[in-house]
Amino acid sequence: MTRRLRIYLAGPEVFLPDAKAAGERKTALCAQYGFEGLFPLESEALDDGVERSLSIYRANRGMILAADGAIFNLTPFRGPSADAGTVFELGLCAGLGKPVFAYSNEDGALLDRMKRDMGATFDAATGRWRDALGMTIEDFGHADNLMLGGCLTEQGRRLTQRRTAPDERFTDLSGFRLCLEHAAQHFRVALE
Repeated sequence: MTRRLRIYLAGPEVFLPDAKAAGERKTALCAQYGFEGLFPLESEALDDGVERSLSIYRANRGMILAADGAIFNLTPFRGPSADAGTVFELGLCAGLGKPVFAYSNEDGALLDRMKRDMGATFDAATGRWRDALGMTIEDFGHADNLMLGGCLTEQGRRLTQRRTAPDERFTDLSGFRLCLEHAAQHFRVALE
């Protein structure tokens, strides 16, 4: 019997109060598409402190190395951009040459969120948008930093964006399902 292809599931859902249930919903959907979902959730058996954080890092890295591909929830988290850990994992997977798929439950561009939420202003002297500290804000029309869009584009993919209700930002799985469909199509083509 052939093993199921493994898909690493990255995103800020690990911080939800019901993170285990969120992971179970995602892995159940993966199974419907013929994949084994690898959801990173820290073990309760680990000690607190630096050793625990390093153990979590190593466990997540091990799951990434064991995965055949990955799906990333790039919904803005604790600010206008995606979760930093998720972004690191996306870069690691792309750097390893693994197929990556991503979605966001927020539509629009990073600049739009910066204007709406962070008080971005236009600097007429330079023709650039700036944040409250005077730092330049990217204006490429991407949903987040250009490096995220770039690694998806290099693989012939794009970020799946959907606006969801505010209370469903991290629980709505519509974008995740679309990524599963794209992953299923990719691997069927790759396996033929």
